[in-house]
Amino acid sequence: MQSLMPVTANSQYFIELEEKYGAHNYHPIPVVLKEGRGVFVYDVDDKRYFDFLSGYSAVNQGHCHPEIVEALISQASKLTLTSRAFYNDQLGEYEKFITAFFGYDKVLPMNTGVEAVETALKLARRWGYRIKGIPENKAKIIVCANNFHGRTSTVISFSTDPSSTKDFGPFMPGFEIIPYNDLRSLEIALQDQDVAGFLVEPIQGEAGVVVPDEGYLQKAKQYCSDARVLFIGDEIQTGLGRTGKMLCCDHENVRPDILILGKALSGGTLPVSAVLADNEIMMLIAPGEHGSTYGGNPLACHIAITALSVLKNEGLVENAAAMGELLRNELRALASPAISTVRGMGLLNAIVIDHADKEAAWSFCLELKENGLLAKPTHGDKIRFAPPLTITRDQMLESVEIIRKSLHVLV
Repeated sequence: MQSLMPVTANSQYFIELEEKYGAHNYHPIPVVLKEGRGVFVYDVDDKRYFDFLSGYSAVNQGHCHPEIVEALISQASKLTLTSRAFYNDQLGEYEKFITAFFGYDKVLPMNTGVEAVETALKLARRWGYRIKGIPENKAKIIVCANNFHGRTSTVISFSTDPSSTKDFGPFMPGFEIIPYNDLRSLEIALQDQDVAGFLVEPIQGEAGVVVPDEGYLQKAKQYCSDARVLFIGDEIQTGLGRTGKMLCCDHENVRPDILILGKALSGGTLPVSAVLADNEIMMLIAPGEHGSTYGGNPLACHIAITALSVLKNEGLVENAAAMGELLRNELRALASPAISTVRGMGLLNAIVIDHADKEAAWSFCLELKENGLLAKPTHGDKIRFAPPLTITRDQMLESVEIIRKSLHVLV
């Protein structure tokens, strides 16, 4: 069933360049993009598409948001990097802003999401040894099956996805994998006194937008508190308005002991991530014990303040809640036998394709592309629908019509 839709000669040129000179660690939808505005992207032939992936939620504020771009240009024309060898006039302002924004004592700025995860793991281990009293080199971190926290050597050490682990060992010890959304398994694992932290995605995005039972996060946080274990919330994809709250954990009034942010922290303009925690945790790292050449650079700091302000000032969190509910209702109303499941929260949503052909979801995404909407399968049969949080009601309904129109390839 796999579709072999042709691409233009213009697009083929750029695709062949990547095939010839780039590593083959991605399998993109065959579209070559050159421009983005709001919820739309445009290809090299000037065709317009709804972007329903949003850079894996990095462009929550929409493509090339004018205020964020202006912040980028303004700061880039003055100072972009000093390294942390010196002070700069942007970092302190950013630290003050983001800690007040999320209610933590301290922030440790990094660049990519996985760097922030690595930072959080180091913080949890240091806390485990110096505060909890775990014996040297015995600290454990509990993680969940089907997680996705990045692809560094440490992080893939606790992945259950064979594509992330095969022939990449040996792996780092110190992690215990339990089922996601399983409080009993967590309760048992927490009985080990050497556990320092529980690392969890509030919603498992890469796994196909797996939403846990109501109350799971709240009870998990309480279990961790009772066991004197740090609750580490990976909100890189679920945070910053994506699920209809500023943080996904806010749906259950959970405050992570360590909060991890990334992606939309820059509105999609450059890599910016952050780890937030209170003094008891953050002040355990001394000068020279952790760092990053680009972490906390003036350009990133200036942009992040603007990106967070846009989310709040433009009501994008509230819009995500409303438009997400509209999308799920409209998808369910399609009543397509090819769509077995519609799930999600806010504008982080997914459908599960029920079809005998294993390539059905890919073929469906190719048809969506032909009709003006970009999405991509994950784990074979699941397709995320996660447009920028700026999407309007009329745009959402137009998008649903494209989805309806494309369903014929699944018959």
